[in-house]
Parts: sequence; structure tokens; C-alpha cells
Amino acid sequence: MRIYELAKNLGIDSKELLDKLKDLNFSVKNHMSSVDQETAEIIKHEIEEIKRKEIEQNVIEVDFPITLKELAVKLNKKPSEVITDLMKQRKLIAINQTINQEMASNIAYSYKITLKQKLSKEEEIQQIEPKNLQKRAPIVTFMGHIDHGKTSILDYIRKSKIVDKETGGITQHIGAYQVISDKGAITFLDTPGHETFTAMRARGAEVTDIIVIVIAADDGVKPQTIEAIDHAKAAGGSIIVAINKMDKANANADMVKQQLSKIDLVPEDWGGQTSTVGVSATTGQGIDELLELIILHAEMLELKADYERPATGVIIEARLSKGKGALASILVREGRLKVGDWCVCGHFLGRIKAMTNDIGGIVKSASPSFPVEILGLNGVPNPGEPLWVVSNEKSAKAIIAKRIEKIKKEKFAPVVHLKLEDLCAKAIEDKVKKLNVVLKADVGGTLEAVETALRKIDSHEVELNIVHKGVGSVNSSDILLAEVTDSIVVGFKVTMDAKVRELSRKKGLETRSYQIVYELIDDVKAALEGLLAPQVKRTFVGRAKVKTIFKLSKSGIIAGCIVDKGKVIRGETCQLSRDNEVIFKSKIVTLKRFKDDVKEVIEGIECGVGIGYNKLQENDVIDIFHEEVITRRLK
Repeated sequence: MRIYELAKNLGIDSKELLDKLKDLNFSVKNHMSSVDQETAEIIKHEIEEIKRKEIEQNVIEVDFPITLKELAVKLNKKPSEVITDLMKQRKLIAINQTINQEMASNIAYSYKITLKQKLSKEEEIQQIEPKNLQKRAPIVTFMGHIDHGKTSILDYIRKSKIVDKETGGITQHIGAYQVISDKGAITFLDTPGHETFTAMRARGAEVTDIIVIVIAADDGVKPQTIEAIDHAKAAGGSIIVAINKMDKANANADMVKQQLSKIDLVPEDWGGQTSTVGVSATTGQGIDELLELIILHAEMLELKADYERPATGVIIEARLSKGKGALASILVREGRLKVGDWCVCGHFLGRIKAMTNDIGGIVKSASPSFPVEILGLNGVPNPGEPLWVVSNEKSAKAIIAKRIEKIKKEKFAPVVHLKLEDLCAKAIEDKVKKLNVVLKADVGGTLEAVETALRKIDSHEVELNIVHKGVGSVNSSDILLAEVTDSIVVGFKVTMDAKVRELSRKKGLETRSYQIVYELIDDVKAALEGLLAPQVKRTFVGRAKVKTIFKLSKSGIIAGCIVDKGKVIRGETCQLSRDNEVIFKSKIVTLKRFKDDVKEVIEGIECGVGIGYNKLQENDVIDIFHEEVITRRLK
């Protein structure tokens, strides 16, 4: 392959490529020099890496979401130029249309620019990399099926009757509690196990380091257990399995371990990597071993935090008290949270008037991994909202005003999740190579059959990832998990009530239900095929040589040409060459015979050609090609 051909493939001119090769110590004389295929691949890799680094270093800060006009100004481009370039990519965006961060970043990348969210001074402080790192306590979440004993285990550890305070023995809010054991401090998040609280459980998984899956030894793995495990996997935390109720006569730990092995949680004593421990919340059996396992996992994770920086935290739960006002349970993540600190959380702000720990004691400061309830916010934030400490009231008000303005813009740029029809385009733009699926079926046998059929769809380039599978109707938990993992919900012979449909619509999630298995398989297979990079077949159509240049008031710069070979067709792909180097790629935008617009001009005939390039010169050569995108199929 010659250097000018390689430069053409890389989308740069030969001189630029020669300069870069010189810097990379490649011995190449001129653009006519040849290199073998292996060397060409090495050069391609090196140049693409250089281009990527150059783009990453060319950073512009903007506020998201942003209108196309505002983005064009930031990119130092005319809005009309950006709109024209987008139209060539078959994207139609109005000049005042609000676009989200993902789309704006893609547009900027095409101009070799990286966009970055512009931060206020106070937000910049919060983005500082932690420096004074010290060990912190692990944050542990209990998950599992209803009545399998999650709160009872925590109750035994804390030596207090939490269960007695809850309606029907079911935990109805997320509580955070810190325990000082012989092995060290541990912070527990006691999350609900009932299906109606699945959303709260998912929020618990987002802030946790270690997840303890509680399974009753006499009951085994249940649908909600699998659901909890899938949420835990999606959160990416370290997983420990506590096999509870080992004091019962019909307890069968081996049955539980066998069930775990079937869902990719093979116990360590069975040759796997999942830590398991038998416990009893009644007798206290195995509780010390459980604490030792938690501390061991924490040591392996090397959990640390910066105690000296401005404090940050996350809302575990918030409520409105008639006598006190807004109360929020906070889990401190970095720094020390103190009484008197000004803070922002969601769309609310306030100065901390008082703090209490998990047993109601008054505290003046809280370190990382320490849970406290604070009083002082001017509203009730949502669970999962981050909390930041700022320098003063003025800074807090400025940040809240900015956030409210951002929300107003986002109303016109809603989040769009992955859809089956969009997969091919998304694969090209974002290089997506995985399809996440939440799978539901009417009965267990059908579910297994559908899963088996889906897993038989084979490809080394794309991956089908079943995030969660279950029996029964599509519920709000499935929608929540699909939102977190950007999945498609696929149901077979199952229903979805109006409330869940409305939630799916609000979240912008793709949810499909099938009655015929072949239709389900075909749609998923087609979606996976959409992830395969398409092949582009290029056929030579014709060649035109530029004889003169003239300018038209409506059409802009036009090249007066003679068709040397084949024919010129309006709308086809073309490339402009000068001195055997490709300097511009576009489409035949304008094609004229005298004053008339025509569709094509054959060999030997003169014509006027417009390709959207203003620096045309005499003797330039325009090659015309027909490009056909060939969708690749899975075997």
C-alpha cells in the first residue's frame, strides 16, 4: 500500500501523514513510497491513537443540555455549517433545538473537539481528586427474599429489636446503621425485601461496597432472591451469601449452594469464588464469621476516603417532620460533615442545624461511611441524591439556580434509551457491542426454552447479555433494572399493567411482548445483527475533471467539468483529488447542464458540479462512487 492511499484511508493528507511518520521514526521517503500490510496496520493504529489523544486534549467546557446554535458558537463554527454537516449524516436538527450531552459530544468529536461539562467554582472543588486518603469503614447492604431474615440478622448484630418496630416485620424504609465490632467499624444499609420496595433496594445497591444476599436455609433461592442478585451484579459490588435459619431442623445449606451454582454464584467450598456462610439470627450462629468475611472483603477492596476535603454524601432516605421540617438520612462519602455547614442536595439547600446518629444521639461531625440524620435543608430531597458542602449561602443559591435552569433545558432534551430500531445507528456512533436484555416469561419451562434459544445466537463480535430473567408479568422492578443497565425488556406470553406501561413510557424504555417464540428470536437476532459493523460496498460510477470555477448566487461555488469516464449522478458519493491526493469527500450536491438542474451527465459532456467545497481549483479530479451499505447477518 502506498502512503497516499494510507493517508486517504485515515482521512488526512499525505504531507500530514509524512510529518507524523517522521515523528514516529518511520523511514518513509515520500507519498509514493510503499509499505507492507503489517506495517500499514501498525501505522494506522499509531495514527488513530495520536488523533484520539489530540481530540482528548482539545477540550471545550460547556453547559449541558445546549442548543445547536450555542454549540456551534462554542465550536467556532457557523450554525449553518454544523446543520449542513449533520444533514450529510442524515440528521436534521433545528438551530434552536436543545440537544443532550451525548449528541453534543458526538457532534464536537466530528470536529476533533472534546466537550466537558462546565462546572461552577464550588462544583470544581467537589471534583478535586482525593489526596489525604485514609481507611474507611465498608458500606454493606442486605438483600434477599421477603421474610428470609435480613433485618433479623442486623438486629442480632446491633443487639436491638429493629423488627419489632416495623409493620408486620417488613422493613419499610432504608435505614443506615454503623456497628463497631471487634473486627472494626461496619456500616449497614438495611434495604427492604418486598417487591414494592424494589426501587429502594436498587438505590441501596448504588451506594454499597459489599452486598450480603440473605437466603433462608429451609426455603432456598426464590424469585426475589434472583432479582436481588441481579441488582447486586448490576451495582458491581462484592457479593457475600448468608445462608440464614441454620438452626431449623429442615435447614439444607447444600440445597442453597446447589441453587447458587446454577445462577453463576458458585460457593468457594465448591470450587467457585462466592463467599458463603451459614448463620442464624435466632442463636447467633455464624454471625462472627459473617463479620470476619465482611472485613476480609473490605480489606481486599482497600476502601479509602479523603477526610480533609469538603464533605460529600448521599441521601439514604428523607422525610418531612411536622415539628422539625425536612429530615434527611445521609451517608457521608468524603470529608467530614459538620453542624453549621452549608450544603446543596438536589434542588434544595440549607445550613445543617443539627445531626443525630442511628440511635438518636446528637453528633457534631460525621466522617466517611458514617450515617447521620441532618436537619436544615429547605426541602425533602430524593433518595440517592448527592449532597455537597459549599462555602456559603451565596454559593449554594448559585448552584441551585444553575441546576433549575438545567432542568428547564432538559425538558426539551429527554433521555432516550436503547431501542431495537436504533441499534445499527448506535453501534456506528457509540461502538456498542452488547445488547442487554431483561427477560420475562409466563412459566419456568418456557423461560428456560426461550433463554436457551437466545443463547444459541452465536457471534464473536457482539454479545447478548441477559441482565435478569424471571417468571411472571413485567413489573416496576424490571423497568427500574432496565433503566439502570440500559436494557430492553422482552416478555413472552406475559402481561404488563397500565401503571408499568406508563412508567416504561416515562423512562423512555423499550418494552416488547411476544406470543410467538420465533418472532421474539428473530427480533433479538436482528437487533444483534444491528450491532455488527456494516460493510460498505463501493462501485465506481464516473470521473469528472475540473476545467474552470465559477460562482452562482444560489448554489455557491460550482466546478465547470468535463466527464472523462462513466457518468456523474446527483446525490452520489464523491471524492476530490489534487495531485493524486484525496483532499475532500462529500456528495454531488448540485449538477447542472447550462442553467438547468439535471440528475446525471454522461461521458464526454460538460456540466457544472457543486460538492460543497469552496477551494476548488482547475485540473482537480472528482471521482464519483455508488456506496451500498450491506447489513451483516449472524449465521
